[in-house]
Amino acid sequence: MDNKRKKRRIIVAIILLFFIFLWLNNTSLFTPRRDTSYKFLAHRGLAQVFDESKANWDSNTADMIETPTHGYIENTIPSMKAAFDLGATAVELDLKLSKDGQLAVFHDSTLLYRCGVKGEVQDYTMEQLKKMDVGYGYTADGGNTYPLRGKGVGLMPTLNEVLNTFPDKDFVIEIKDGKIETYKVFWENMSSLAPERLDKLSVACSVDEGADYLRSQSKTLKVMSKNSLITALVKYELMGWSGYIPEEMKNTELRIPLSYAKFLWGWPYKFMERMEGVNTRVELTAGGSGLSVGFDTIESVGSVPKDFSGFIWTNRINIVNPDTIKK
Repeated sequence: MDNKRKKRRIIVAIILLFFIFLWLNNTSLFTPRRDTSYKFLAHRGLAQVFDESKANWDSNTADMIETPTHGYIENTIPSMKAAFDLGATAVELDLKLSKDGQLAVFHDSTLLYRCGVKGEVQDYTMEQLKKMDVGYGYTADGGNTYPLRGKGVGLMPTLNEVLNTFPDKDFVIEIKDGKIETYKVFWENMSSLAPERLDKLSVACSVDEGADYLRSQSKTLKVMSKNSLITALVKYELMGWSGYIPEEMKNTELRIPLSYAKFLWGWPYKFMERMEGVNTRVELTAGGSGLSVGFDTIESVGSVPKDFSGFIWTNRINIVNPDTIKK
């Protein structure tokens, strides 16, 4: 009987020690806090807005916009400048490869929705693309009026133009093409950048092959694909309690809905300490599974942990910015 009690006590002690280790290894209680707080990531710059929860990857969001309160157009240099001027630390932009092998900053699979032109970016040279009006198709009233028509001629930039205009700014670059050629052209353009400039960029890839190619070219460029994001988070949930960080979680970009982030081992401060230690950028979104739903009201930002040191995603940098949020 005494031996059985002794064994039970040993088992209980082991279990208790395990849970103590689990708590100590993942609590943020003893993690040093930084003086700086979260940074603002402006989705496509200062852009026209629509209900992100109602949009699919191929939706014509140009005819879903709310009544414009400003004249800026997404993915253009003026919209990026406006976002930075409002306090954004980083801007998200989208890339596609033109017919003559240049990296055009444009989101949609078709030019029809925004430019009123049939075909895709890949069907036209950059010179032809610059003659198009990227504000042509925007309407908030079902096509009765087009308030931005004529205001976007010549405003589709190349990636090099963007980086030359903002040489010291952070960008989240989404490569929308599934062609491996686009990733090779991208790296040809990026490979000559100084390490400190590359460190300010992260790349979200539409296909795993593209992400794998970029990782094969650079060990430090922050690269993500949807599948690598899912793999990283699943592995971390399974093993992160021990402090183990999966390879897929290193040198990458993690775009995580806040409702999911709360369940990550070490969230928030211990988790951020781990991610910063492996050169990974953490971006919080406000939705569920939708990764483009932003913190678009002052009230919504109240749910972000105090002293969170990563980025918060917003579609309304004119409303949610350092001047309007008292952190």
